[in-house]
Amino acid sequence: MEPSDLGAYRSVSAVAVSPDGSRVAYVVGAIDMSANRYLSNLWLAPVDGSSAPRQLTSGNSDQSPTWSPDGRFLAFASERGATDTKHSLHVLPVDGPGEIITIGTSSEAFTSLSWAPDGTTLAYLQRAPIADAKVTDDKARPPRRITRFFTRLDGEGWTHDRPNHLWVVPVDGSLAPSDLTPGEYEFSSFGWLHDGQGLVCAGSAHEGWDHDLETHLHTVTLDGTRRQITFGPIMSDAPSVSPNGRYVAFVGRDNPLSDPHNWCLGVLDLGTGEHHWLGADFDRTWNPYPSPGAPKWLDDNSLLGVVEDRGNAHMYRVPTNGAPIELVVGGDQIVTAFDYASGTIAMAVSLVDRPSELVVHRDLTGTATTVSDATRSFCAVAKPLTPERFTAGEHAIDVWVFLPPSYDPSRVASYPLLLNIHGGPFSQYGNRFLDEAQVQAGAGYVVVLSNPRGGSGRNTAWARAIAGPKSADLPGTGWGSVDADDIFTVLDSVLARHPAVDTARIGVIGGSYGGYLTSWLVAHSDRFAAACSERSVNNLLSLEWTSDIATAFRTELGVTHLDDPEEYLRMSPIRFVRNIHTPLLIMHSEDDLRCPISQAEELFVALRMLDRDVEFVRFPGEGHELSRSGSPIHRRQRFEIQLEFFGRHLAVPAGTVVV
Repeated sequence: MEPSDLGAYRSVSAVAVSPDGSRVAYVVGAIDMSANRYLSNLWLAPVDGSSAPRQLTSGNSDQSPTWSPDGRFLAFASERGATDTKHSLHVLPVDGPGEIITIGTSSEAFTSLSWAPDGTTLAYLQRAPIADAKVTDDKARPPRRITRFFTRLDGEGWTHDRPNHLWVVPVDGSLAPSDLTPGEYEFSSFGWLHDGQGLVCAGSAHEGWDHDLETHLHTVTLDGTRRQITFGPIMSDAPSVSPNGRYVAFVGRDNPLSDPHNWCLGVLDLGTGEHHWLGADFDRTWNPYPSPGAPKWLDDNSLLGVVEDRGNAHMYRVPTNGAPIELVVGGDQIVTAFDYASGTIAMAVSLVDRPSELVVHRDLTGTATTVSDATRSFCAVAKPLTPERFTAGEHAIDVWVFLPPSYDPSRVASYPLLLNIHGGPFSQYGNRFLDEAQVQAGAGYVVVLSNPRGGSGRNTAWARAIAGPKSADLPGTGWGSVDADDIFTVLDSVLARHPAVDTARIGVIGGSYGGYLTSWLVAHSDRFAAACSERSVNNLLSLEWTSDIATAFRTELGVTHLDDPEEYLRMSPIRFVRNIHTPLLIMHSEDDLRCPISQAEELFVALRMLDRDVEFVRFPGEGHELSRSGSPIHRRQRFEIQLEFFGRHLAVPAGTVVV
């Protein structure tokens, strides 16, 4: 794959099964490089393969399909309006007759659409439009009054005056949308109650939520009467009501102030208010990133959920009576989205060498069938590579190695290597398509991905291995400890397996927490000939008051920066900047709120003052998610800049004889 191949990229997402289980609506995403934008449209496919999938819409950004209870209509969100009302909400008659009906427009996006059981009403999430939304001159904008933490969000901007609310609107457009959760508090997800007279939603709607970090479940009626139904120190999300209306399934965990931690699958009895966690002995997270969706009820006594496990995301059937959980969809793959209705499971599934396609599984038995073929043209252009996979060291660290197309194992010490480090740290590399690995390998590098301790996909103890040593709950050894050890274990294992790698031409690259660990490694080792630290954390102390999630890092380090600033500095690469002699490329987005660009500026200024080999590349108009959802042009340029930098520093020296 080359950087220019981004323009051919295609992927399936947002699957929705018709109520009778016979058809699946889904979204096919694409990239328009000439217009520097992303495209998405709705498609429809029969699950029995009786006809080919067909495209339903042709807008630039059609998303979030959801079926009416009778299966006659699809609601979807789009961006079809004018500049100040570009977001729109529509209803489409699936089989005709009739045209697409617009039932809402707004300056804010419509998300998480869901029909009421009687089919008369749509519920959705949307940020409350602010009063001065049309004011474009900041010098004329009223000052912002801030009284809490978490008042802005990377990719969203200021949110304190436009919280995420739960809305309902009649599908016939007879009434204006109604905000069921007005006020200052945010709500993140919801599900309809069995009788359609209200909903269950998740949100932080209590005094002190920005200190205790609790998120609770609430019921809210159609007249806006809201009642909290979970209590105590808990984090709750993605509620789903059972068919008989008695139970609410959700993902969550106890002790919000202990992070990272695997999320559990919970069930709450609406009658008693009691909840319990399912599969307590199955220590994996039921809340993969990015989320594949809320748990789905198979019947009144069992659920479907997706779990991260050793580089995969598998689907399990979970009985609510305490019986053992059952694997439904396994294999080397990642379930990125799923839905269930009337015996049909539909999934968007990504493989390590193919972006997500629509896969259908009938009645929890038999073989899953790939229904769509959206990515075929992209794969024909990009020619994705399949890596080798093995485990390294006494902790069985999962490793993937991509070899360049022309790789010849007999050419000893001939190939440069790029060691990639994932972000998070509570995340994982795995058996899903990763354009970064494909582009690097396509450029001639041996590319290494791994999941060191501190990430997800393993048990909670694995994740907590790098928690702060002063944490009250499962203390670890802190960032830059066993995680760094694991990276070197992986590197040594790869070099032992691949003598064709030139040990003098090894580079390291990582973003976010991966950028942190990149900065840390080059400050503590001279094994790397070049490094790229991207959207990085370089000073944990200053990050704890400048990030959009400022004050949340105390949950990982185990102490506040007010009580123990030295603990933050102890684990900060900036403390060891004088030890950095590796040529370093610093890449950062100017609108990054998660790891503000001051993190990059601190490192660049220090290294430049020390007259070290450092380059600083700043991307205007981009946030923390540049590598995944930044503008297509910037994503391509990012690849080109990285390849040019490593090409200079990891090139074969002139006059070298390759054996």
